[in-house]
Amino acid sequence: MNKESTIAAPESQRVKAPALLYEMIRSFVTLADTLNLSQAVKQLDSTRQTVRRHIAHLEEIKGGELFEVKDRRYSLSLLGVTILPEARDLMANASAWLLGNAGQINGLQYLMHGPSEGHIFYQQQHQVDRVFSSSGKILQEVLEGWARGGGQLQHEALREVRRYCNIFRRMNGDLVFTEVGDDSSFLSWFGADIAESTIGRRLGQMPGGEGFGRLVDIAYAEIEMSQAIRLDHIHTVIPKPDLQELVPISYERMMLGARFPDQSPAIISVVRRTYDIEIKGVTAEMIKRMPEEYLMS
Repeated sequence: MNKESTIAAPESQRVKAPALLYEMIRSFVTLADTLNLSQAVKQLDSTRQTVRRHIAHLEEIKGGELFEVKDRRYSLSLLGVTILPEARDLMANASAWLLGNAGQINGLQYLMHGPSEGHIFYQQQHQVDRVFSSSGKILQEVLEGWARGGGQLQHEALREVRRYCNIFRRMNGDLVFTEVGDDSSFLSWFGADIAESTIGRRLGQMPGGEGFGRLVDIAYAEIEMSQAIRLDHIHTVIPKPDLQELVPISYERMMLGARFPDQSPAIISVVRRTYDIEIKGVTAEMIKRMPEEYLMS
């Protein structure tokens, strides 16, 4: 290892986070959403001078202009477009953390929303080796097929277990269904007609608004980029086509990075409805509110 690489940069060369960093990012995201200074000022309950100062300070830190202004009309610069997703994630994380709706347990992601208008959503990430101690074998079989097939969707080993899986790809920023397995939790819950109609459509919006939705999407983005493995336990409520109400559902979900034949990234999601989950804040009584008839072997 290069000895110099272990030496920290001098204090004078480090960028110190300004005290108003949150407000600066908030001004940037709001102006990026509205592309109108007057509207941004109104939404922020601020002043034009303050918003301009926040943007100027952020541009100084990031080393370039975030907006292009022509005839008082704002448009994002290339740098602005590049850093906007990260800025939105920071805002979402900050808001959720402040409300106690996001955090880490043993270094892994934890999310919670609700109850609000009948909606609840709990998600806790677990170590992947828990797949092998699961009370069911579906996740383990998919993991083994994925490993033997090297993540290639068309490999024979993976084709054998694709019937349990949903497969997604990202198009124009949205996750889109490309396949719903015949023995998947999704199909058995919603039925074949809805499952078939889902192909080509984007993954539905999660409760909690856009900010919380961005936190939920972190799991998918992580797998898409790393092409690795992730295990989550989830408790929420979702509609059942044959009922006129939201139904509690508890499940373990494993996601795997994969490749389509053209080597573009895919996301495999395999879900097993079960009482065998562990989530902070979710009691055994809550877990078992899912009717026993919906359990998967």
